[in-house]
Amino acid sequence: MDGVVGFVLAGIALAGSPGPNTLSLAATGAAFGIRGGIAYLIGLEIGMVAVMAIVASGLVGIVLAVPDAKPVIAIAAAVYFVYLAYRIATAPPLSADQGDRRRPSLIAGIGLSLINVKGYAAMAALFSGFILLPGRLFEDALTKTVIVAAIILAVNIAWLVAGAALTRVFHDPRSNRIINIVFAVVLIASVAAALLA
Repeated sequence: MDGVVGFVLAGIALAGSPGPNTLSLAATGAAFGIRGGIAYLIGLEIGMVAVMAIVASGLVGIVLAVPDAKPVIAIAAAVYFVYLAYRIATAPPLSADQGDRRRPSLIAGIGLSLINVKGYAAMAALFSGFILLPGRLFEDALTKTVIVAAIILAVNIAWLVAGAALTRVFHDPRSNRIINIVFAVVLIASVAAALLA
């Protein structure tokens, strides 16, 4: 299994960098704590395994081969992520919250992963850029999926814990606004980088 170390390092770099999943997990950890974010984390993980299956099956390549499909998908994804960034940037401080906010659900996590442009770009790069088991297509894809799923789980736990550590900061209106705006800008930048890649 030549190339496993390079594959793992690339997986950590791609999965660990800020993006919609990781930023939303940090925000969830800050707002609801680690326990409150577990279902959402599991949903994100399930969704990313589905993304890996879609990428490995070649379905993404087929969809993108349809004339004019890529710009339509890119625009739809960009509009959604601009909306998501706006929601993050304008979220009230936790102290201003009247308790009517709901924790992100397992289904919300699956849904976000399935529309995460950065996730598809990262998985396409990993799955097409490395061959771990030459001549064994299915076993190669399965091995990559298991390795990347483990990396994503570890990275997501780290982002959730980091977000939970920021809970106190999210109670201060000024600090909360600054952090929310930074999260929103980083989210837009990460999606733009994925769309332009």
